[in-house]
Amino acid sequence: MELWILFGSFVVMLLIGTPVAFCLGAASFFTVLYMGLPPVVVFQRLNSGISAFALMAIPFFIYAGDLMVRGDIARRLVALAGALVGHLRGGLGQVNVLASVMFGGVSGSAAADASAVGGLMVPQMKARGYGVDYAVNLTVVGSIIALMIPPSHNMIIYSISAGGRLSIADLFTAGIVPGLLLAISLMGAAYVVARRRGYPTEPFQGLRYLGQMLISAIPGLLLVLIIFGGVRSGIFTASESANIAVVYALLVTLLVYRTLSWEDFKDATLGAVRTSAMVLTVIGSAACFGWLLAFLKVPTAMIEFLQGISDNPLVILLLINVMLLVLGTFMDMSPLIVITTPIFLPVAMAFGVDPIHFGVILILNLGIGLCTPPVGAVLFVGCAVGRIGIGTAMKSIWPFYGAAFGTLMLVTYIPALSLWLPSMFR
Repeated sequence: MELWILFGSFVVMLLIGTPVAFCLGAASFFTVLYMGLPPVVVFQRLNSGISAFALMAIPFFIYAGDLMVRGDIARRLVALAGALVGHLRGGLGQVNVLASVMFGGVSGSAAADASAVGGLMVPQMKARGYGVDYAVNLTVVGSIIALMIPPSHNMIIYSISAGGRLSIADLFTAGIVPGLLLAISLMGAAYVVARRRGYPTEPFQGLRYLGQMLISAIPGLLLVLIIFGGVRSGIFTASESANIAVVYALLVTLLVYRTLSWEDFKDATLGAVRTSAMVLTVIGSAACFGWLLAFLKVPTAMIEFLQGISDNPLVILLLINVMLLVLGTFMDMSPLIVITTPIFLPVAMAFGVDPIHFGVILILNLGIGLCTPPVGAVLFVGCAVGRIGIGTAMKSIWPFYGAAFGTLMLVTYIPALSLWLPSMFR
């Protein structure tokens, strides 16, 4: 009965439009009351859910990304991407994907990537004769790359949700090859669609122009090396690297590029505070919800249920992927990581899956959910930037979905794609 109350109240509140954080918190509160536990347990679990020191990295990474967006970093990265791949078939589509790789290494946020890269690329693509649906869909699905490569906020959330025993440096490293594989897959899909629609190529600007764009973008690209290199080498923790990222972003935008105005600084600060408050509230509420699931032995029941279906790890991973894909269409990514990790990670480990490998599968899977209605946050951002309806975008998004899903299957069934690079640093 407790599970009926927990899930029933959550679903009802979600259907009537209640914010996810309140759905999770209220459902946990009602269930605790029914069980006869002290109501203060809900607030204790919520507080403990956001008290992990590693979570301090998230607000500062958000802040650094916002400063970079407002400080003209995104435009310079897009210009460098254009100089590198703009001459390929469907040139601006290729630029869009490569820009997502570069900016993802600065922001670590899919929504920020879709907003910044989309805001620059979609108007250019429309002006050059590209279909707006093509531009929006490539921007939306390409933004998932930011979730895979450092500094991915969601990798930190996964580490905390797994009990804080997984190395954030290993998770950052594990996402790099799958992230690049996703980029290559999307560039291939972009090429095929562009050729079918007859989209133009852009003229190659020459090596001198490429060198100029590289020099212009180097200060922004160095942030990626500082974050990843520092965390991977053990010079500083993820939380310390996030603070360094903010200081570095301020120095670059104020002293090197001189593009950050006082108004931009205030907007970035307030925006980071609002976003961090929302993210941490959701994480805390989801932690309480997840604790109740563990208390009610849902992970154990899930293991027994899946073992009753099959004892083949390949089948089990496919079932987990299907369940995550369905869940990702109805909930945002952060709460799903906190809720599903304690449920599915023990199942995956019981079938011999490495927890670092599973983390990459989880992040990529739920990232696809961000591009899927009815609650696809990144899809909404992309459609708002392109000023088209979701229905229009969904009619032609399938080649890019196919590229993302194909990458997910490769990452799921070839563990070396995730585990090879971390093993090189051990």
